[in-house]
Amino acid sequence: MDLARRIADRGSELLLFALTPPRTTTSTERAQEIADVTRERLGPLGLDGLVLYDIDDESDRNPQERPFPFLPTMDPGSFRSEHLDAWDLPVVVYRAVGKYERDELRSWLETQDAAGVLTVFVGASSREKQTPVSLPEAQALRAEVRPDLGLGGVAIPERHTRRGDEHDRLIAKQRAGCSFFVSQVVYDVNAAKNLVSDYHYACAEQGLEPVPIIFTFSVCGSLKTLEFLGWLGVDVPRWMQNDLRNALDTLEASYQHALGAARELIGFCRHLGMPFGVNVESVSIRKAEIEASVELAREIAGELRR
Repeated sequence: MDLARRIADRGSELLLFALTPPRTTTSTERAQEIADVTRERLGPLGLDGLVLYDIDDESDRNPQERPFPFLPTMDPGSFRSEHLDAWDLPVVVYRAVGKYERDELRSWLETQDAAGVLTVFVGASSREKQTPVSLPEAQALRAEVRPDLGLGGVAIPERHTRRGDEHDRLIAKQRAGCSFFVSQVVYDVNAAKNLVSDYHYACAEQGLEPVPIIFTFSVCGSLKTLEFLGWLGVDVPRWMQNDLRNALDTLEASYQHALGAARELIGFCRHLGMPFGVNVESVSIRKAEIEASVELAREIAGELRR
């Protein structure tokens, strides 16, 4: 069964794997090598789909110095069509909609094969940022041009902790056409549980059937990566920060935390009867972190009822 149908049926516990395309400076030959290695590495995992992120410079929303420099990456749609054409599973292509002109976004929507592509629209990184296309405008454009193309939205547990209304945002996105959500990387399990609980019961009150939330997990291989997570707005609980900073092996410690968090959220969603999935994120170029992410996906796959 294809990913869009499994999402619509709401009965499957989904497993995705997410990565960023190569940098824009990467040669065509090297980009193809990366794509081939990716297919070989991820093939045995039995994934339901691959996620390709659309990276944007978010320095406008955080005045502090970025721990890692912003390095533009290849367009995820182009990377898929030009280098991952042999990939035989669905691909969820992120679109940071503010990066594109309306006609450019329209053209991309019109040319996608709904049998193999879904998309997640991401809005501007701050309210002050002026963009050619807003998130609501992009949602309306997709409804006009390609209502058959599976649309997802972003869920941010940390925003729910700060404002208490992220579940209302999810419902608004669902009414605008989103059939699933993918969370920002989860380190604070309680924040994620609060969000999914509030969303689940709000849907019940409004007579809506909740759509799957796919929770993202990742390993953290260094203290600089931990700093970067904070810069991005990811809440890492203080006790976990202390643990990672004092661990003999930061990567192994983060692996165990991610696995434990995934297991806890899996059990909680089953308890609620909430449709869900897991997305393992690998955005590092370090081989050890990439291999740890693949192993995390393999271990989580054994926890899911598929």
